[in-house]
Amino acid sequence: MTTTVEPVCSSASKAASPSAFSGGTPPDPRLSFATYMRVRGPVLLRTARSLTANPSDAEDLLQTALTKTYVAWERIEDHRALDGYVRRALLNTRTSQWRKRKVDEFACDELPEPEVAPAPDAAEQQALRDAMWRAIVKLPDRQRAMVVLRYYEDLSEAQTAEVLGVSIGTVKSAVSRALGKLREDPELTPVR
Repeated sequence: MTTTVEPVCSSASKAASPSAFSGGTPPDPRLSFATYMRVRGPVLLRTARSLTANPSDAEDLLQTALTKTYVAWERIEDHRALDGYVRRALLNTRTSQWRKRKVDEFACDELPEPEVAPAPDAAEQQALRDAMWRAIVKLPDRQRAMVVLRYYEDLSEAQTAEVLGVSIGTVKSAVSRALGKLREDPELTPVR
């Protein structure tokens, strides 16, 4: 049983084969590359155009891929598969370009950076903390303990109830009353 091997690209194999040139001897590799490029160039350019949006970019892409092919021309053993080699070079080159793409910059009237809020005055923050502590100290002992555990120590209602040995409902009602007293404290009025 004999099998016939069909060339991958008949026009490429004819263009690169020794019989395509006069005399039947293999010519200078640069000449066979030039012939291949002349014969297959339009088809490969269509492939490059399918990979880019801009026709000029497609030409640059094909030129880069053909440069890579020329450098490897003598190492390519099967010249019937040249189209596949060049297409792979096109795709790899385009992928590399895509990965290295730069982000376009556009001029605009306003800066895109958000406005930075002025930092709060440290003296005002300390005055607020002092006023808050003075207001908390005015609370009854039990309410003060529950507010400190809930909001300064960041315990849950259940954890606060467990620490103080009371029910969760007692914590909820005592904290609610304490917050009501803090809202009415005259020292904290400017904060609201």
